[in-house]
Amino acid sequence: MTDWQAWHLAYDDPHSDLSGRRRAVQRRIEAWLDGRPDEDLRVVSACSGDGRDLLEVLARRPDGGRVSALLLELDEGLAASASAFAAEHDLQRVDVRRDDAGVTDSYADAVPADLVMLCGVLGNLADEDARATVAASRELSAPGALVIWTRGRFADGDPHGGVGEPTDRVRSWFAEDGFEEVGYDAPRGTGFRVGAHRLVAEPTPLVTGHTFFTFTR
Repeated sequence: MTDWQAWHLAYDDPHSDLSGRRRAVQRRIEAWLDGRPDEDLRVVSACSGDGRDLLEVLARRPDGGRVSALLLELDEGLAASASAFAAEHDLQRVDVRRDDAGVTDSYADAVPADLVMLCGVLGNLADEDARATVAASRELSAPGALVIWTRGRFADGDPHGGVGEPTDRVRSWFAEDGFEEVGYDAPRGTGFRVGAHRLVAEPTPLVTGHTFFTFTR
């Protein structure tokens, strides 16, 4: 199994793909917050890691307190890091839980959410589970919710490019499930892609007791 704490060390390099991906995700979060004047917003983040993609944005914004967030992360060290960062920056409405993000029950008291984050998830799943995760995002979403997702650009098993873009499938799945694309970041010379899709169809009720993904590594 992947050592996810060691994997996160690449964030220490500001020139790494992971750092670039985090900045791209944060820009999407900033834009979403700027466009939502609501006094109370809900966020859920699946497989959140150390949570910095969201938490750094909330910490530096004067309106960060209007966001309540559920971060789901099984790795003990990464979850502890997220909790410590939230406490240090007085993010009192952030809840970090060591629960399985691939199980609908883990979200039951935190949805429907206005922002659903699937960052670092889809590229670690079999296609069948990735497809199910996109479908499940509609169950996690409030009307008009935004989903921010990431995926590596390379074909599975070929870190040097492969044939085609796996993200093409992801984008088509969101369209099939009632989402419209509002942004897609594909920087040249990088191995990451960041998408943003808004729910335009009606949300569907959360089906509890359902596992929609299992990590493959």
